[in-house]
Amino acid sequence: MAVTKEDLSKSVMETVRLKKPKKDRQQLLFPEFGYTQMTKKRATELVDATFEIIKKALEKGDQVLISGFGKFKVKFKWARKGRNPKTGERIVLESRRIVNFQCSLKLRDKLQKGPEPSR
Repeated sequence: MAVTKEDLSKSVMETVRLKKPKKDRQQLLFPEFGYTQMTKKRATELVDATFEIIKKALEKGDQVLISGFGKFKVKFKWARKGRNPKTGERIVLESRRIVNFQCSLKLRDKLQKGPEPSR
């Protein structure tokens, strides 16, 4: 299953809680009342802004490191000879830049463990 931008927005909306600016007596007794859930619109704006920052950095050729997740970096591929698999015709593939992702060791370890069995 692919994770969409909408899924990311929902996840951010559900997990990120914002502190209310004003404290009253109930908030002192029950600290969890001092937080509000983020709106879907604000979560979507945050996800969009994050992706824009990543895109701009990659366009400049910079690396993007997300701690605990991995590193995105731009690599250069030289022009080379190739062939069209449909016709077998020989063609020249132009040089280009590609984005490469290298996952962090923490993420790799979690992937190797796999999903926990449901009971």
